[in-house]
Amino acid sequence: MFLFAAVIILLGIYFSVIFTKNQSLKKKYIIWGLVTMFIFTPFVGWFISMSVAIAVGDGFAGVGMMMLLLPIFFITGLILTLIGVFKKSVVTQQID
Repeated sequence: MFLFAAVIILLGIYFSVIFTKNQSLKKKYIIWGLVTMFIFTPFVGWFISMSVAIAVGDGFAGVGMMMLLLPIFFITGLILTLIGVFKKSVVTQQID
């Protein structure tokens, strides 16, 4: 199961880099915020929480860690998305 979570995380990073290549900073914030909320949050949170639960030997430690990590990661992704939504696009004009 750890391998599955690691593969999903790496695929999320890979496709995010591909989708944000040659995009504006505004679109990069939006894409990375959404990926953080919907891909990184559940899988990284689960990965870290289960690692803690196995290391400590208590499932409740994993559940407690997940209750701490999920809101932190989700709010981080939400902030990135909102920065992207409300960021003003800078239009540069070339002088010929």
